[in-house]
Amino acid sequence: MDDDRDHRAPSTAGTPRWVKVFGGVLIALVLLIIAAMLIGGGDHGPSRHMPAGDPGERAVFEGDR
Repeated sequence: MDDDRDHRAPSTAGTPRWVKVFGGVLIALVLLIIAAMLIGGGDHGPSRHMPAGDPGERAVFEGDR
């Protein structure tokens, strides 16, 4: 009877390998993005995407007259 107990299939309970790999890749990607944000710095914010002119200026188009 002891021999039957030794030849059982290993337990399949636990986290699948693909979940561990996906989690590791996800964590590495998040850390890479955080490092790039900290190291890169740069100009961030809404003013980065606005023209350098006077904010009061307004373009006049033919349909606006």
